[in-house]
Amino acid sequence: MNSPSVSENKPWWSYGHVWLVISGPVSVVLACIVTFYFIANSPNQIITGQDIEIENIKSAKIEGGDAPAMMARNHAATGVIPAPKTAPDAPK
Repeated sequence: MNSPSVSENKPWWSYGHVWLVISGPVSVVLACIVTFYFIANSPNQIITGQDIEIENIKSAKIEGGDAPAMMARNHAATGVIPAPKTAPDAPK
């Protein structure tokens, strides 16, 4: 009978399943390093209430249709009540 021997003298790196087991943790560590690099090189800026009101005014002029939704989103996120809009004076 020609049956394969259970105890072959192969080095550990020649087995495919070893690399499958090692590749999972290595990919997670690499993903953490890349994520930390992105976080460290582009931190979020701190936005104050005044900055949000200025952004609301700018977005109302640029994005006319989305301005109410943007103002409501910013109010829900920060609690800052946007200034009411006044209608322009009618020409005489």
